[in-house]
Amino acid sequence: MNIRALVFDVFGTVVDWRSGVARDIRRLVSDVDAEAFADAWRSQYLPSLDRVRRGELPWTNLDELHRASLDELLAEYGVPDTPEGVRAELVLAWHRLDPWPDSVPGLERLKKRFVIASLSNGHVALLVNMAKHAGLPWDTVLSAELFGHYKGDPEAYLGAARLLGLQPEQVMMAAAHVDDLAAARACGLRTAYVHRPQEYGSKAVLRPPSNDPKADVSVASLTELADHLTA
Repeated sequence: MNIRALVFDVFGTVVDWRSGVARDIRRLVSDVDAEAFADAWRSQYLPSLDRVRRGELPWTNLDELHRASLDELLAEYGVPDTPEGVRAELVLAWHRLDPWPDSVPGLERLKKRFVIASLSNGHVALLVNMAKHAGLPWDTVLSAELFGHYKGDPEAYLGAARLLGLQPEQVMMAAAHVDDLAAARACGLRTAYVHRPQEYGSKAVLRPPSNDPKADVSVASLTELADHLTA
């Protein structure tokens, strides 16, 4: 494989979204199950993106989508009087998520040999804030916002390769989600599946697959990915 750059899904693959979001819910909202609320909030993520893809909404960044679903959930969970300041702070929980323990060491090793970048549905400001919080050593921040298309759409993957000045086959997409990898592969990118069984918590009923059989590489951590790519 003539790989020159790696681009990474971020939520779930590089950072632990569930623990971070639940932590801030627990801190800011009383009388709700923080983990269940975090799961319910995340469950609105793909439907929100689909509304943009279908043209029901204009291009809308992730903060705005998160805020719309948050307002609905606060009413559903019996806390409709949550103040505006608390709502705004909860949306920012997605900006300050902690990395998985292997993420920063793995990225630092990979960076020595490859260009490394995010390729996330998070907008640029969110990804920059998260990188500062989590110490993520990106060479550059690539976001769906730059292309006006959320991942799943070819424009996001091909746009990333174009901005990096590379052919699609010179770019490897690393993600914990097989649908993301399938869409990247359809655009000619190489793929690395990163198994994150704790993404939805240790007691989650639905567990992700242990590998993506069509991926070029399947690993359990970013340090293992560095091992595979001799970084």
